[in-house]
Amino acid sequence: MGAEQKVVIVTGASQGIGAGLVKAYRDRNFRVVATSRSIHPSDDPDIATVQGNIADADTARRVISVALERFGRIDTLVNNAGIFIARPFDAYTPEDYEAVMSTNVNGFFHVTQRALTEMSRKRSGHVVNITASLVDRPRAGLPAAMAALTKGGLNAVTKSLAIEYAPLGIRVNAVAPGVIKTPLHPQERHEALARFHPLGHLGEVADIAEAVLYLESAGFVTGEILHVDGGSNVGS
Repeated sequence: MGAEQKVVIVTGASQGIGAGLVKAYRDRNFRVVATSRSIHPSDDPDIATVQGNIADADTARRVISVALERFGRIDTLVNNAGIFIARPFDAYTPEDYEAVMSTNVNGFFHVTQRALTEMSRKRSGHVVNITASLVDRPRAGLPAAMAALTKGGLNAVTKSLAIEYAPLGIRVNAVAPGVIKTPLHPQERHEALARFHPLGHLGEVADIAEAVLYLESAGFVTGEILHVDGGSNVGS
């Protein structure tokens, strides 16, 4: 297909959920701009890769430029890049704070602002933020205030932007995962982590990809925080 192919930007795209999202969107015949610090060039002509730290405004500028120069449009942005550091609040270091805030907040802000500018010009588009289920139901055994601060902020801005951009035909949604089987969680911790979910097991990358693709096709859904967490946001 030619210019009518839709184009998605995926941040944090080199592994785990991000890599799963790249594959899922390609399976839907989207062209993909995939970015992360460590991403490598792709042999697929419908995947453009941009290496860099998404927290930097210049990386965000390059991502948007590549999407427009290579594929001519931007239909969807998936803000997947994120850092999770779990520790007692008074144990966070200034370096922890800077790392989490820069990736989770700056990394959202710069690329989303630029993407929404382009989407506004054609009065259509979709933004999906990957947040975290534990924001809505903190756990005594898993102190993660920095996740609450940053991913909770993304939940809030999802709703705010959904209202702000609805008149322009742009939708903004979020997916809030529970613990997902990715390289972040070593195999020896899976059994313990599974206990956080009423369904009794970890989620798969495909569970998140399917949720994002549902939102992609759900034209009457905006401002939604879709929990994909084995029921952990409800109770334990």
